Amino acid sequence: MAVLIDTPMWPAHDTVWSHLVSDESLEELHAFARANRIPPRSFDLDHYDVPAHRHHELVSAGAVPVSNRELVLRLISSGLRVRARDRPRNHR
Repeated sequence: MAVLIDTPMWPAHDTVWSHLVSDESLEELHAFARANRIPPRSFDLDHYDVPAHRHHELVSAGAVPVSNRELVLRLISSGLRVRARDRPRNHR
């Protein structure tokens, strides 16, 4: 059971972003997000988007840093992954 965070590299809104996921449950992920004041609007079906400036803080709070590839593989393996083709058309 772990909350994982990948390397900030996804550009948007004048910064780069990391993904924060759980390899166990959405409940674990939401609890970690609440405890670290990540706004609910940052949740995107199976992950939270977090700006680069929060990466170190979230690692210090217990998120495990992993590569982007490992994050995706562990999310898929958890059964929590929402594939692009399964996302609602009007989502975000």
